Amino acid sequence: MKLYQLRNVVILGCICVFLNANAQESNAPKFGKGLFNLIGQDSTWTMKVGLRFQTLATSKWDVNNGLSNPESSMLIRRSRLKFDGFAFSPKLKYKVELGLSNRDQSGASKYTSNAPRYILDAVLKWNFSGNFVLWFGQTKLPGNRERVISSANLQQVDRSLLNSRFTIDRDIGVQLRHHFNLTDTFLVKEIFSIAQGEGRNITTGNVGGHQYTTRVELFPFGDFKSKGDYKGSDLKFEPSPKLSLGVAYDFNNNASKTRSNQGSYMLNDTGFYSTNISTLFVDAMYKHQGFSLMAEYANRTADDAFAKNSDGSLTGDEVQVGNGLNIQTGYLLSKTVELSGRYTNISLDKEITGKGSENQYTLGLSKYIAGHSLKVQTDLSYTDIGFKTNQLLYRVQIDIHF
Repeated sequence: MKLYQLRNVVILGCICVFLNANAQESNAPKFGKGLFNLIGQDSTWTMKVGLRFQTLATSKWDVNNGLSNPESSMLIRRSRLKFDGFAFSPKLKYKVELGLSNRDQSGASKYTSNAPRYILDAVLKWNFSGNFVLWFGQTKLPGNRERVISSANLQQVDRSLLNSRFTIDRDIGVQLRHHFNLTDTFLVKEIFSIAQGEGRNITTGNVGGHQYTTRVELFPFGDFKSKGDYKGSDLKFEPSPKLSLGVAYDFNNNASKTRSNQGSYMLNDTGFYSTNISTLFVDAMYKHQGFSLMAEYANRTADDAFAKNSDGSLTGDEVQVGNGLNIQTGYLLSKTVELSGRYTNISLDKEITGKGSENQYTLGLSKYIAGHSLKVQTDLSYTDIGFKTNQLLYRVQIDIHF
């Protein structure tokens, strides 16, 4: 199917849903709670339809010898169409999220059949017994906290350098999720995942073994309000301290990409170079009365980080091994205005990658007009790169979420 044909199908499908919604203005959802909700005549299915987009403007300068080489751009950073609800039974939920912007669809290659990657999430969630839920399909893996936080709910304009260097992002496979209480207030959540190990929307080029991820989260003071452990900022002004501690370990067997299931394929004279890649994440989220603190540590290792040909010669590709640290905090000066700060350190193995340490310092200011559903965010970042020219980056973004 041609690109324009697929777009027409998506648009036509949306129009048909709207025409059949029979939603009256009086019972339409509140702003930020979806465009409309559908319920089957026999109540055996539901669907909430949502739409959001972000308009981003950036300016960037080199700063080693004063401000030089200015660059500026404007773009639709993200544009998403979302569907979720249950099918047949409330115990069988689903989520579909489509990416419509150029950045959402980036990464097309011969391994995705040279097609735009519309599908972000397409996952079924089956609560088959008690607190056990089985996920099947394509969605985010249970890796670093910052990545799992929706881009609609971020505290600053975008995620940190730690996420861009170390995230394991989305993949297709199976996840088993469970939670239980140690005491009346102490909550524990566990996740185990088996995935294809190549990233999202791969149609060919699935080489090597599978990817195994496990994550455990501890809540010593009980759960957060409104899933606040995976939302930036303390917009709910938690009346008592809330803390989530998470540890995740990911093992990608015979991975062929430079960043586990992300990055570029490592090609050699016989096809693909592959090696075992492990990634460890340790993170925390704390919130209390408008104050929030999020911290993350990441570490990636590989059995043999240098990609080789069959004769042992180096191809020039290597696994991006090393460490990352991100500390981010914010305080709501009022119910709608927040000041935030972030420090990120990236330390890749210089002997392997040829790159040194990066330090980024970010100061952010957010105006929440309707919570995360309608907000204006701006931030200023200084990046001390070490192995190349330092940079100054200014960004402003408007985010609207129906």
